[in-house]
Amino acid sequence: MGIFAKLFSSKEQRLKAQKYKLGMTKTRKTMATLKDVLTTSKRIDEALYDKLEEIFITADIGINTVVQFINELRSVVGKQKIEKPIDLENVIVDKMFDLYLKGEIIDTNIRFNKSGVTVLLFVGVNGTGKTTSIGKMAYKLKSEGKSVMLAAGDTFRAGAINQLKIWGERVGCQVIAKEEGSDPSSVIFDAIREAKKQNIDVLLCDTAGRLQNKVNLMKELDKINRTIKRELPNTIYESYLVIDATTGQNGLSQAKIFKESTEISGIVLTKLDGTAKGGIVLAIRNELGVPISFVGMGEKITDLDYFDIEDYIYGLFADFFE
Repeated sequence: MGIFAKLFSSKEQRLKAQKYKLGMTKTRKTMATLKDVLTTSKRIDEALYDKLEEIFITADIGINTVVQFINELRSVVGKQKIEKPIDLENVIVDKMFDLYLKGEIIDTNIRFNKSGVTVLLFVGVNGTGKTTSIGKMAYKLKSEGKSVMLAAGDTFRAGAINQLKIWGERVGCQVIAKEEGSDPSSVIFDAIREAKKQNIDVLLCDTAGRLQNKVNLMKELDKINRTIKRELPNTIYESYLVIDATTGQNGLSQAKIFKESTEISGIVLTKLDGTAKGGIVLAIRNELGVPISFVGMGEKITDLDYFDIEDYIYGLFADFFE
């Protein structure tokens, strides 16, 4: 498998990628079909391209991304004069890698302010696992030695404030909150003031995700962003869009609405735990132009990890490597 066979030739590398292997179980069954198709096909022709297209769409890579990918595959086949279907293994893996990187050096590390509070804003549709991701992020940052505070900015969803308070108690973080129905930006305002007063390192902010009232929601997000910029001038803050991997292309469509209304630093992809079709990673990167920063790969409090494209590719193609 070319470069990736070398990357994962050691036992240590394969062990490091085991979470991805488990999380990509559903998608890898589709990729097993890919291996069968490449092994049994006699020639590279339109029938083969049609089969590849169907396999990639089934893997939740998305129609637009698949069409682009197949066109690039055709181009490589023509330029390199590849004749045997099995020889497409290397090309497919390498092109998927290229599709994600897009020739860029991607750094998904959190940009912590050198002095003062760092704000991490979480946006996304209700039900994506936003509040749970905040709790897991709080635990992760505290484990790394950071002081953390939470802001209950989702003031409209029933139970959202209490849910965040439960996570605060579980992780050992103070939660700044107001009564249900309060102005979300006022909660963020109070939280920033309190975080600065207590010299907190990181403030994690929850927000509403009510797409059925899109105009009001986007106004709220805009007001929150203006509040952060006013209270923390000349500082960088991260805005993470939380997407549920199990919702596939529907989740991607919803995510585009948020990207229209607020600047997104990266994606937190939840529920990549074997129940989702992991091809959504490539569709998100290609159609939103935003990298995956973190992935939730289980139910435990420790199951929030920095995204690793090499481990992801291994999770997709482990059956090819082994």
